[in-house]
Amino acid sequence: MGLIATKKTNLSSESSPWVSYLVIWAGVIWLTMIEGTQASLVGLAKVDEEIFENTHPITFRCCHVTSEGDRLERYLLGRQFMVCMIIFLINFSGGPIADVELWGFPTAINHIFFTSGLAMIFFTVMVGQLNSQINASKCMLDYCNNTFAFITMWFALGIEFSGLLHATYLIQMTVVKLSGKEMTTKEQPRTTAQSIFFWFRCLMSLAILCGCFAVTVVAILDKETTMWKGVSSTAALITFFVLICIVGMLEGMQIAFFFATKLEPADVGDSYFAKKTYELLFKEGENNLSNFMDGRQLFVVAGMFLVARVTSLSLEDNTFGVPDGLQAVFSTGILGALILTIIGSITWQIVASTFPQAFLGNPLTYVLLRVCLFVHTIGICSSAWVLAEIYKRTAGLQKDSVYIGTREERKMMRMPDQSIKIRITPGHIIKLPAFAEKTTQSADIQKDIALKH
Repeated sequence: MGLIATKKTNLSSESSPWVSYLVIWAGVIWLTMIEGTQASLVGLAKVDEEIFENTHPITFRCCHVTSEGDRLERYLLGRQFMVCMIIFLINFSGGPIADVELWGFPTAINHIFFTSGLAMIFFTVMVGQLNSQINASKCMLDYCNNTFAFITMWFALGIEFSGLLHATYLIQMTVVKLSGKEMTTKEQPRTTAQSIFFWFRCLMSLAILCGCFAVTVVAILDKETTMWKGVSSTAALITFFVLICIVGMLEGMQIAFFFATKLEPADVGDSYFAKKTYELLFKEGENNLSNFMDGRQLFVVAGMFLVARVTSLSLEDNTFGVPDGLQAVFSTGILGALILTIIGSITWQIVASTFPQAFLGNPLTYVLLRVCLFVHTIGICSSAWVLAEIYKRTAGLQKDSVYIGTREERKMMRMPDQSIKIRITPGHIIKLPAFAEKTTQSADIQKDIALKH
């Protein structure tokens, strides 16, 4: 906030600090709802909707909409772009423009926390994401029972419907075809008109993606992005692709770990690292699946911010001679956000859902799991739990068990959870529910795992 007030960020240096404040806080607040809504809709996907139809009508409507056909996956697709785009906008409004000094802090502190963007990363993770995930994982019904969540859900579905991300379906079909497996769907066969509209959006999305790559790579090589001064164009380009891979690995790992929760220990395979990963993930007496999700969040957001730093345009002349209005849109980072969504996130999730055991056997998976668990252990993001508790008490959120009982109680009511609603099949993306210590969702999965040992 101090950097914005002193006009030392990208947006505030070109406009009023109040504009930057509006953009960054609007982005963070919307990000909390995006993360909380995802946690709620994924966590409630297996619960019979009729149980909470009368107590939580808006949550019921959200779940009813996303339970039709493949809408939950389409929602997750649009939601992923929303997260990337908002993080890029936060970087645009709050990212430092150069080496900065603030409030008399020592030079080392200024470089570590402000110039690098580390303070902004912590702010986004703890205020905009983790605290909402913590609450939504325990209070799914209350968190989603509002008009803001309903609008957010439809906005994500609208992004998917627009066709902007339809290149992912081409990737999906290609990956599944190469695997020799079959892709299932809950949708009815498309009519001729629907097929024409679908393939038109796929080709349009592919063309847009190629254009984004062309503009971004040229800008990086010409040193016309917001990358730190002194970094060569070659190093910046390599950094870009390395970050895409790391963020992609972390995105794919949660899909592979969801698959692992359904495996018997004997079914893990002969891979040394697959066995080590499985043993560490489901170590007796530990809640490492939840702990991984906690530590992973910091690295994913940090990766997104760094990609934003590498790819956001900072040009004196318009790229390829485009109009000023379009150039202004480019400068927000939307090109990098689209690349990161399709290539650095969804593609890796598709690959992980198609080849989950290969992901488990990847040595980098084990290394990243260890790193994420270490980040959780040192408690660097623990203040998110404090923020979550403050918001929970202020908003009056109640645990889901207050309204719909536990999984065992719902089973006794002859309204058991329907795990078939969440599929782990080739080419389909599905998020792990947001995990927090001792939440209903993590406890249920841990119980299922314990029964196997």
